[in-house]
Amino acid sequence: MASPKPVVVGVISDTHGLVRPEALAALAGADHIVHAGDVGGRAVFDALAAIAPVTLVRGNNDLDRWGRSLPETADVRLGGARLHVLHDLADLAVDPRAAGIDVVVSGHSHKPKQSYDHAVLYLNPGSAGPRRFKLPICLARLRLGAGAPTVEFVDLAPAS
Repeated sequence: MASPKPVVVGVISDTHGLVRPEALAALAGADHIVHAGDVGGRAVFDALAAIAPVTLVRGNNDLDRWGRSLPETADVRLGGARLHVLHDLADLAVDPRAAGIDVVVSGHSHKPKQSYDHAVLYLNPGSAGPRRFKLPICLARLRLGAGAPTVEFVDLAPAS
């Protein structure tokens, strides 16, 4: 059986209505974009969708009519991997291993992080929106396909 076609997934969260040119540049060339909530409006979706197909979920601040229409969770298969997307990891209501999930994508904390629990990758891309406290402004590029997933965090506001 042939290996799945490698794909690059742009992973972004907590934009809170802000579409940074640096984020769009970092997402250019992605095969798919996943937004883990607190989108902040349709304009963010439209800007991302101009780059690649988008999977997104509702965050706790997506309170307008459009935001409330977003799903709380989403599942997508990319590069042979099954991704489960939600905003707040504390709301995870499924056992990823038992459900055959390879990657759990969440946001909410604004803190970029990747970790593994057995063979499941947990990925939080951090926040690409307005700066919160002294947390970094970033997103992630997730590479899927042959072998284990790899993650690259992209700093959108380098220290001056």
